[in-house]
Amino acid sequence: MMPGRVAREVSTSGVVHLPCVPASVGLARRALSDELRAAGVFDSAVSDAVLVISELLSNAILHAYPLPGERLAVTWAVDGSSVEVAVSDGGSATVPHAGHPSPSSVSGRGLSIVEHLCLTWGVRADDLGLTVWAVLAAPRHNGLTARNDGPGPAGRPLTSDPMGQPLASGTSWRQADITAP
Repeated sequence: MMPGRVAREVSTSGVVHLPCVPASVGLARRALSDELRAAGVFDSAVSDAVLVISELLSNAILHAYPLPGERLAVTWAVDGSSVEVAVSDGGSATVPHAGHPSPSSVSGRGLSIVEHLCLTWGVRADDLGLTVWAVLAAPRHNGLTARNDGPGPAGRPLTSDPMGQPLASGTSWRQADITAP
């Protein structure tokens, strides 16, 4: 954070609907980066989060069908100690998983990078398609650090799914997830 700037609380969540084209990756990176920086998240954590959102969104553009309207949904939820990011698409023929490419392969490492950077990640299927989500530590300039003791950021239960739809009382959108190996 720049000297003289005051960290502000960010919204509980952000949603950006983007066209299913490569240029959308930069737009998503900028929106997430701006929110995290405004919240006082350390630059290294911002860099990790924008790298993860880039990987998830790039995979959706390359391998999945768009949601209705030829769009993809990029969502995030931020609190004092973690950020949860997600990309929702219209589904694909395969379930995303971390690959094990040969050393000479030029692709196939993205979800392994996500797995390395995140506290946890996974895939959720619903009637519209797939959502790939990831939770990262997001330490802030006010001294808060990450915990991983529950389903939502900082252990708080999530009250809505990555598309912003309210969850039934007592449920978590991760209860139906296909989690990463």
